[in-house]
Amino acid sequence: MTALPNRVERKLGLVIDLDTCVGCHACVTACKGWNTENYGAPLGDADAYGADPVGAFLNRIHSFEVTPDEGPAQVVHFPKSCLHCDDAPCVTVCPTGASYKRSEDGIVLVNESDCIGCGLCAWACPYGAREQDPVEKVMKKCTLCVDRIYNDNLPEVDRVPACVRTCPAGARHFGDLSDPDSDVSRLVAERDGMDLMPEQGTAPVNKYLPPRPKDAELDILAPLLEPVAETPRGLLGWLDRALEKL
Repeated sequence: MTALPNRVERKLGLVIDLDTCVGCHACVTACKGWNTENYGAPLGDADAYGADPVGAFLNRIHSFEVTPDEGPAQVVHFPKSCLHCDDAPCVTVCPTGASYKRSEDGIVLVNESDCIGCGLCAWACPYGAREQDPVEKVMKKCTLCVDRIYNDNLPEVDRVPACVRTCPAGARHFGDLSDPDSDVSRLVAERDGMDLMPEQGTAPVNKYLPPRPKDAELDILAPLLEPVAETPRGLLGWLDRALEKL
């Protein structure tokens, strides 16, 4: 079995804003594209356009309709990938040492050349964050785009995970969560960031920012739907009168 490091120098991870995520799947597409063309073995697909398609993804979006105790129901889009846990059960259960947690930055990775595809790590992960590639028959998971964040050949703005770089809503944030002064740590403190399923005792590094309550009386489209004037004037008035004669 694989041992976890006694300590890690940094805890690189994601902070995901559930209030901002619109469920567009841009992060899923960017993740699939980058990790198919770059790190490790490609993310395989079997019968991708057939009746029973199967494929490996490192990031998925789940959407739920939530009815709070107060206020209207709302849809929450929930991105899910590896949480790079401090006490990662997927690592300690691995019989070959293929799964491991790095001491320099806390990222959990899979050495695909040592993976035998037994699936024990997927069984041990309480978040369902590991998948077996249907083509390569090895276990796959989020790498935090380790081949991007340390790549000096990329512009500095691109040295973040592909999902973070791509998110059009700015719902995904990347940084060192062991540093209380980092942007991600301050964001977690300000917005009461949460662990996913803390009762599992895995101490996930990634955090989620809860959605803000919605106001049932608020209608952002109302000002746009109000008429500018009861009787059109000027050019619009002339056009309205001309059309009435037709």
